[in-house]
Amino acid sequence: MDLTDLEMFLTIVNTKNISKTADTLFLSQPTISHRLKALEKELDLPLIIRSKGLKQVELTPEGADFVPIAQRMVSLWKETRLLRRNRDRLPLAIGCADSVNVALLAPFYRTLMGESSPLDLNIRTHQSSELYGLLDNHDIDTALVFYHLYYKNIECQRVFQEKLYLLQSDRPAVPKPQVRTEELDPSRELYLKWDDRYQLWHDQWLTHYARPRAVVDTVALLNQLWQDEADCWIIAPESVVCELARRRPVYVSALKNPPPDRRCYQISHRSPLASSQRALDLFDSRLRAYLDTLRFDIPLGEVWRA
Repeated sequence: MDLTDLEMFLTIVNTKNISKTADTLFLSQPTISHRLKALEKELDLPLIIRSKGLKQVELTPEGADFVPIAQRMVSLWKETRLLRRNRDRLPLAIGCADSVNVALLAPFYRTLMGESSPLDLNIRTHQSSELYGLLDNHDIDTALVFYHLYYKNIECQRVFQEKLYLLQSDRPAVPKPQVRTEELDPSRELYLKWDDRYQLWHDQWLTHYARPRAVVDTVALLNQLWQDEADCWIIAPESVVCELARRRPVYVSALKNPPPDRRCYQISHRSPLASSQRALDLFDSRLRAYLDTLRFDIPLGEVWRA
């Protein structure tokens, strides 16, 4: 039995008119009539009442009984097609910190969502410490974190590192391409802890005599608060600098006593799920290629918008 004939019959049921059915399916009326007769012959059942003077199609009792059967048959066929399609899809659950997902990997994710990509992504945002536990329990397949913790079942590899810069508004309080931390007013800082090494540096150079204006934990909130506090300043990794510069004009400076580069590690389970292995292999190769070509061109000492 041809699925197109079943769909044609259901269209006739909905339109109650052979002519409208022909228009809907972009077929001629004789073609519709011929295929309907062929379907009736195959079923050995009359499906519609043929009588002169009828303004709309009426179903026979057998035709009315066949409607839910035809609907189920079409639905099952579509589910079968979906099952076949899903067989070729590769599900992958990825965990990252907020700033990695938003500022570093968003363009990469867009390439993985392309029509030619077989990956079905489940992207989750968590703190680095939480991601180790999720991966250990197989709740995610891989993750990018900011430090190396020892877990018996987890492998860790450094995949990327980036410098940090001072970020001010287009009306900077300290308009210099290189700035010393003592030139900054700590009470005007919007602070986000990028990693533990940055926290140690920050504690040494910036928090011994004043507290930050605000402490946040997401890039989105950092951006929103900065809109309300134009005279505030931020120290951020290159990827975040570029992300914020896409939203507004910024003034970027290097620090004469700079914080250590932010390191990014990829963690993977030593015994990945068999169902995830192909997706992981594809993700790993594409991630390496993306990170190898990633470069940030940030001008210093001038107002800039990415």
